[in-house]
Order: sequence, then structure tokens, then C-alpha cells
Amino acid sequence: MSTLKELLNLPRFSDLEVLSIHKDMERPVESVEITETPDVANFIPEHVIILTTAMVFRNGQEKLKPFLASLVKHKVAALGIKVGRFIEEIDPAVIAYATEINLPLIKIPSTQPLGGLLYQMQSYLMDSKTEQLTYALDIQKSFSNLLMHDVSNGRFVAELGKIINAPVIMLNPWHKVIGSSQYFSESDHPASFYAEQLTPKNYEKINEDKSNIMIKDIKGEEIQVLGYPVKVANYFPYYLLVLKPEQIPYPISEFAIEQAVLVLTFILYKNQKVREFFDIMKSDFLSQLIKAKTDQTNENRDWIDLGENYGLVQSDYYRIALVYCVPNEKNKNQIFYRKEEAEVANSWLQEQLPLKIRDVVAFKVKNSNDIALLFQSKEVSFERTVKTLIESLKTELDINLSFSFGNPYDEIEEISSSYVEAKLTLDEVKQQETPDMLNYYHPRGLISLFEGANDEDIHYYCEKVLKDLAYPSDPSTIDLRKTLQYYLDYNCEITKTANTLYLHRNTIKYRIKQCEKILGQSVKNPQTSLNLRLALELSKVGDIAIG
Repeated sequence: MSTLKELLNLPRFSDLEVLSIHKDMERPVESVEITETPDVANFIPEHVIILTTAMVFRNGQEKLKPFLASLVKHKVAALGIKVGRFIEEIDPAVIAYATEINLPLIKIPSTQPLGGLLYQMQSYLMDSKTEQLTYALDIQKSFSNLLMHDVSNGRFVAELGKIINAPVIMLNPWHKVIGSSQYFSESDHPASFYAEQLTPKNYEKINEDKSNIMIKDIKGEEIQVLGYPVKVANYFPYYLLVLKPEQIPYPISEFAIEQAVLVLTFILYKNQKVREFFDIMKSDFLSQLIKAKTDQTNENRDWIDLGENYGLVQSDYYRIALVYCVPNEKNKNQIFYRKEEAEVANSWLQEQLPLKIRDVVAFKVKNSNDIALLFQSKEVSFERTVKTLIESLKTELDINLSFSFGNPYDEIEEISSSYVEAKLTLDEVKQQETPDMLNYYHPRGLISLFEGANDEDIHYYCEKVLKDLAYPSDPSTIDLRKTLQYYLDYNCEITKTANTLYLHRNTIKYRIKQCEKILGQSVKNPQTSLNLRLALELSKVGDIAIG
């Protein structure tokens, strides 16, 4: 795209005179039109030069002011007025107003035919666009060649910096530098110095479309940055930053850079698919490892040898944590967002965790957005490290993680037990609106097997086993139930029960006999004792749930 300054500096247009004192001569020019229509602003595209004889304003140039204002609203590049035919000279008040509203006002001499001027300007713009397009296609070929040769992201960015002769930085979705041009290796300040100046609002603007941003250079002076979103994913793109884009030499155009962004998108997409294939293999391996304890066909397998490529090591500490991206009101029903969120969290954990904790391996859990982490070393500052990482991702991308831990084991075959415990913990976490960062498995005993059972069925079972002791209402029966509960808790030891309830031994003996009379059997029978214990616990829950 040509600029007004480039166009007016050409020798063929040396007889044109810019009258207004304007601030922006780098404004783009895409086309040129001749018109004598006073409301032309409603019918023209942006970034156009208007040529006119100002015929309709020959009887009063004061009417030119609203005309100029209408052109500014529609981002007209400049207004050229031919003098000597209908207007001898342009009124100084009009020139002053054009300066005030920052619209370049060009004086065209009477010797210059507007038709000829239109042809010359359009020819230059067309030649310029053709040259830029040809150059952009040549650049695309170079980039496509890099793609076919499987170059790294860093190498691609370095080559882009050479081609456009400008500093280039590439950032991953959590805003860390993953590639930069040669410029930064020769600078006192790394690429991260510039990237860290971008704010969340800057990233929001870039996400919407390419955006110009102002930051500081090493001298504290403002410089321009052109940011492009590289959208391998819709919600969490990569970013390409071009510093000082105004200094990019001709004929390199924004179109050429956009071609680079397109090829870069393909490179990242290809790398992502390769990584996803490897993640599927890891997920399959984790599934086999979890089933190993119950699947006889997996007996005596050397899991360390099989999992060496995935990061498994010989250790006396194995512990599973399941990671859950906690939804908020805004995204909880956005299926594609939730999936991308989990993908980014997985990539982030695979990058960040090994830097802080030894021998940790991340797996994607099949048929879910959850992530399984296998910890293979016991770290002293483990909790603090994990919390710091969670807070970091929350700050960068507003992704809120919750970890659910199973118990640690010293045998690799017990990883399945740790996984089941982590899964039970995660199921509870998913029922909470604001779960804790770190959650641990706590055994809940036999009572947990009845979760989700029908209340009427539980009520029937308790009454059948405990009879009148199930849901007593009179004080004497309540005392009998309480005595039975403590008696069973102390393995039918009368002395411990009496001491706990501050009662005489004979009182305990009497109450137990009364309980056995109600129940119709001895409470010391092992099977009866088990049923009584379970019914006593369930009827406690029943008191709350049934009322």
C-alpha cells in the first residue's frame, strides 16, 4: 500500500503544492477519484485522494469547510483543488481549517489536466500494488519452502526478520517469547523486554485483528509495534510482533507479512497435530497402566521400560493428580472454548512443571478435558510451587486450575490406586462452584458406596435392620440407640462404653439386652454387627436427608 508522502514525492507530481500544515503524511492511499459532487463523502471508499475544480464552491469558499469535515469523517487521504478555472486562489481561512482538522490540501495548477493527473496517480498506485503483490508471492514461496523443510518456529521468525529487515518476535499463547530475529542477539535488551510491556488490553486488541501498539525502546522512547494474531486456535492464539514497521523498506507490504502469518499458522498447526498424536499415545499408555492391577494380561510387564519415552523413571514415589479447568459463568457452556482452554493448560503444564518439579509427566485423560499428572519425586516445597504455577496461569490467561491428588505409593503398579483416588476427589471438586487449588483424597468408608441411592430404599433397609432403633423419637429409645452405637464402636467392650457415657456397667448391660430384645438377635454376631454399624450410619444420613 502506497502512502501520500511516497506519491507526492515523485518527480512527475512536483508541480503539486501541499498547502495545509498536516501531521500525517504517511497515511495510506488506495485510489484516486475526480468529483464535483458536494456530498461525495457518502459514496467513496476510505484512503482515497479526491481531485476537484471546486466548481460548486466558486461563489463562496466558506462552504468548503463542511465539505472538508465530511471528507475527514470518511478517512479521505487528501483533497486536491485545481485553481485558475473556477477558483483563482484557495482562501487562507480554508487552508487554516484544513490544517486544523488534519486534512492535506493540495493545490493543482491550472496547467495540469485533472484527467491526466488521475491517470498518472492511478497508474502509479496500480504499478505499486502489482510490485508489492509480486514481491509478496516471492516471499510466500520462500516461506513455503521453509515449511516443506520442517524448520523450527525460531528459525522461521529469524528468516522473516531478515526478509522484512525489521525486528520480529513470536509469542506463545501465554505470552512468552518462543522465537525472535537476529536483531535481539545484538541488542542489550532481549526480546522479552519488549514483549513484557504489552498489557492484557493490548492482547485483546491483537486478538480481534492486527493492531498498532506503542511501547518503549531501550532509551525510553516510544516505538511502534505491529501485532498479528496467529490463530491456530480461536481463543488462545500465538502472536507475531513486528517492531518499527514504519521502517520496513519498499516493496515489502503488509500483505507480505500477512503471507508469513499464514505460513506460520500452517507450521504451528502441523506441530500441534504431531504433538496431539504423541499425546494420544501417552493417553493410551496411561490407560494400560491404570488397568494393570486388574488386567491379568498386563502382569509382569516392565512399565519403566515401556514408559521411558513418556518420562517414566524408577522411583519409590508415584502419585497421580488430576487437573481441572474450573469454569466461570461466562465460559461454562462454551464447549469449544473449554476444549481449547484444556489444550493450552496441558501445553503450559508440560512446559512449566518440569522447570520446577523433577520427573513429572503430563497425560491427557481420554474423553475429557482433564489432565493427569504423574509425580515421581517427593519435593519439599511441592505445594508452594504448584500454587505459584496456578496463580501464574490465572494472571496470564484467566485460566483457573484445580488439582485433585490421590495418595502416593512406592510401587509403579499402584499408580492405578492413586488414579482412582484422584478421580474420586475430582468428582467431588466438580460439584463445587469455587473449589480449592489443591484437593486431597480422604477415605469415606463403606457409607460412600450408598451415595446416590434412593432415600426410600435406605429408609426401608435401616428400619429392617434396626427396627424401632432406626428413627427413634422418644428419649428412652434414643438412649438405647446411642448406647448401641458406642458399644459397637468399642468392639462390644462394656467398660469403655460405660466410661465414655458416664454410666454404670450394669446400666450398659441392661441397655444392650433391651436392644437385643428389640432387634431379636445378639449384637455380638459378626454379620449382625456389620449390618447394625452400616444401618446406624445410614440412618444418621437419613435423619438429615429425609427429615
